Amino acid sequence: MKWEYITSEILALPRWTKRTVAVFVDSTLCVLTLWLAFSLRLDTWDFLSDVQLLTIPVSLAIALPLFIVNGLYRAIFRYIGWAAFLAIIRAIALYGLVFMLVFSVISVPGIPRTVGIMQPLLLLLAICISRLVTRQILGAPYRRELTKNAQRNVLIYGAGTIGRQLASALRNGGQLMVRGYLDDDKNLHGSLINGVRVYAPHELKEAVAHLNVKTVLLATPRINAERRMAIIESLRGVGVAVRLVPNVSEIAQGRVNMADFQELAIDDLLGRAPVKPSDELLTRNIKGKVVMVTGAGGSIGSELCRQILQIGPERLILFEQNEFTLYSIHAELVRGDPSREYTIVALLGSVRDGKRLGDVMESFRPHTIYHAAAYKHVPIVEQNPVEGISNNVLGTLATARVAIEKGVESFVLVSTDKAVRPTNIMGASKRMAELVLQALAAENRDITFSIVRFGNVLGSSGSVVPLFRQQIANGGPITLTDPEMTRYFMTIPEASQLVIQAGAMATGGDVFVLDMGEPVKIIDLARRMVELSGLTIRDEANPDGNIEIVMTGQRPGEKLYEELLIGDNPTATTHPRIMTAHEEFFQWSELQSMLDKLRSAMDANDLVEVLKLMATMVSGYRPSADIVDLVMIRQRMNGNS
Repeated sequence: MKWEYITSEILALPRWTKRTVAVFVDSTLCVLTLWLAFSLRLDTWDFLSDVQLLTIPVSLAIALPLFIVNGLYRAIFRYIGWAAFLAIIRAIALYGLVFMLVFSVISVPGIPRTVGIMQPLLLLLAICISRLVTRQILGAPYRRELTKNAQRNVLIYGAGTIGRQLASALRNGGQLMVRGYLDDDKNLHGSLINGVRVYAPHELKEAVAHLNVKTVLLATPRINAERRMAIIESLRGVGVAVRLVPNVSEIAQGRVNMADFQELAIDDLLGRAPVKPSDELLTRNIKGKVVMVTGAGGSIGSELCRQILQIGPERLILFEQNEFTLYSIHAELVRGDPSREYTIVALLGSVRDGKRLGDVMESFRPHTIYHAAAYKHVPIVEQNPVEGISNNVLGTLATARVAIEKGVESFVLVSTDKAVRPTNIMGASKRMAELVLQALAAENRDITFSIVRFGNVLGSSGSVVPLFRQQIANGGPITLTDPEMTRYFMTIPEASQLVIQAGAMATGGDVFVLDMGEPVKIIDLARRMVELSGLTIRDEANPDGNIEIVMTGQRPGEKLYEELLIGDNPTATTHPRIMTAHEEFFQWSELQSMLDKLRSAMDANDLVEVLKLMATMVSGYRPSADIVDLVMIRQRMNGNS
């Protein structure tokens, strides 16, 4: 206890005081190693005298400036690692060259030449030992405290070069304690790397319990996606949080801490690997062309902008009605490259404003338009049906008409699986937008209209993943509408990439459907996120768990299961994840009449007529009881006012 008190008092000293002590100790070691070098050479243990004393000021004059320049006094001794020892070796190597030049090459009468060789070697040994002893003494209480704190104890999955560099960086950082490695290589199992044992993956549970570990760091950047997913799946239910290591350059800098580690990527939660894109399809409608993205500040729109910019357009037009999101994506895209200010144009405007759209397309003459602007949050659109329909249907119509007038070559509508047999206004309005493009495509062959339909994207503003992460961070509960709720999922980057490729395949009026893989039960996704956060589900079987899952009931217009096809006749394309759907649509003359009636009903705020028209035009749509009740209440309120 007394020794720990002394240690804590030393650590509490001001930084400049500790550096002064270190300089004094190193100066003392210079003198002691000079005495030892003379004693060994002359085979006598007498004190230095006469001309021998000259070596002391010379040694100090050479050593201390070199030590300061090489950073020997910037290191925190209780965390000292290989980087600091390399700095010591470098500084003493330079010192030795100068010292030997003076006393071995030039020579001073009365001083043996061998002293110029022996003393630097002894000094290197002495200083290294002093640093090791200091680290052991001052760092011991801290390491004991770390070991007791399970939140600070980590296992590294991967004992290769990256894993070892990470362990070294963590030792320098001092915030985390590496208790062991996990690795698939049987030759490493049971061995020690810098005193840390390597465990086999099947020993994970025993290692976690024995070493009091709460976090596993994945240091396996070079493995394929399938193996990575298998590793992540094996870590579920063990009671450890899984984190991704920083990039290699950050590790190479030699110091990382807990804040540098990332949560699992969204595609790791999804559990499938994306397909390598076709460069020819990616570049066909973009490279060297003027490209316009509506809804550029949204989840899909902003990712489309990122990927389009990488392909190399002549100019990228960001069209968005929300000033903040437009500013955010524009600032992100031009960051670090001022020349992009001339390539990227950020324009405010609504897709319902035909004049504004006309001015923009007349000025910049886009070749390709990706129409991602839409109101997409089901409960919000259900509460605001006229605004939702106006933006999603009439906005698409206005944008498409101006595109025809201004000679746009390719127009791609970003749609949704909620457009298939919709049970809500949002889905019905997106199906109406599809019908608009299909009808216009049949009338206009100078422009290539196409539609790309897909399910939920993980990580978007309306996705459950950010919500679940926040709820887990808050200690729960996680809220679900129904235990049977099932959705198709895809990451935003993969969906955007496939949208670009599908649009490049279009011949006119195509409805492309993305292969979303197997549908995922939302409750399974929630459980997976909880378990990979190192926590457990609290339920009847485990009343002491960390996070509870609470059912709130279905929201108005919400479906338990989503579909991607209206019919059952998809056709494969050259891309394994893109199919073509063959679906009925109205001729433009018939649809135009319906749209005129819809516009009139909306202008009159006749919600009952709006719903009737939507049900007539959209196959399979029947307004939910909740929306009908809402409409009737509003109609009565309007009648009483």
